[in-house]
Amino acid sequence: MRSRARDSILPVTVVVLAIIALWYVFTVILNTPWQQSVYARADQVDVPVSQFLADVFAQQRPVLPAPHQVAVEFWNSVVNADPGTPRSLLFHAWITLSATGLGFIFGTLLGIGLAVLIVHNRAMDRSLMPWIIASQTIPILAIAPMVVVVLASIGLTGLVPKALISTYLSFFPVVVGMVKGFRSPEAIHLDLMRTYNASGAQVFWKLRWPAAIPFLFTSMKVGVAASLVGAIVGELPTGAAGGLGSRLLAGSYYGQTTQIWAALLMAAALSAALIFAIGGLQKITQKAMGAAA
Repeated sequence: MRSRARDSILPVTVVVLAIIALWYVFTVILNTPWQQSVYARADQVDVPVSQFLADVFAQQRPVLPAPHQVAVEFWNSVVNADPGTPRSLLFHAWITLSATGLGFIFGTLLGIGLAVLIVHNRAMDRSLMPWIIASQTIPILAIAPMVVVVLASIGLTGLVPKALISTYLSFFPVVVGMVKGFRSPEAIHLDLMRTYNASGAQVFWKLRWPAAIPFLFTSMKVGVAASLVGAIVGELPTGAAGGLGSRLLAGSYYGQTTQIWAALLMAAALSAALIFAIGGLQKITQKAMGAAA
C-alpha cells in the first residue's frame, strides 16, 4: 500500500515542482522590462543579480506574480480575512458555490431526462441529439450577458441567472455520458430481459440504470467543473458584489494581478473539492450496489 501511494505521489510532486520552476522563470522574463524601466528612471546601473531578482519578485503589480506572492495573497484572503466580508475569498467562494450547486443539480436532472428520452425514442434521438451537440458550439461568453439581461428584464436577478448559465454548461456531459450508459448493456442482456417478459420500466430500472451509474458519476465530475466555470462567467457581466467572477473582474480593473491569481487558485481548489466529493459519493454508491472495492 505504501509503495503504491509513493508511486502515485512522486510523479505528481515532480510535475508540480516543474510547473513552479517554470512559473518562476516566466515571472522573471515577463516582469523584467518594467523593472529595467524602474532602474532607468532612478539612474541605477550594475544592479546585482540578487537585488534584481528580489525586486522582480516584490513588484506590487507584476505582469505575472511569483508563486510565493500568490500564496501570500491567498493566505491573507482566506485565513487572515473575515469570512463574512468581501475581502475574504471564502465569502466569494460561497456565493459562486451556491450558483454552481444549483446549476449543477438542474443540469444533471436535465441531462438524465434528455438521455432517457433519447434512448427510448428514436425520433428524439435523431432530432434532439444534433441540437444538443450544436448548442455547445455557441460561446458561453456570448450567451451569458444575454441571459442576464433578459432575465433581469422580467425581474430575475442574483442566483437564478448564474445557475441557468451553469446548467447550460453542465447538462451536456451528463446527456452524452448517460446516453452511452443507458446503451451500454449488451444485446444478450436485453434479450434475456425480453425472455423474462420484463416491461420497459423493469428493463430500465433493473438493467439500464445500474449499467449507467458509472457513466453518471464520470459525467458528473466533468459537469460540476463546467458548472463552476458557468457560475464564474455568469458573474462577470452582472457587476455582482460577490463571487469569484466579480473578484476576478475587480482585480482586472485595478491591475491587482495577485488578486486575480489568488481567485483562480480558489476556483481550482473549489473545483477539485467538488470532484473529490462526487468521487466519494461514487464509492459509497458502488459499495451499496455491491461493487468490489
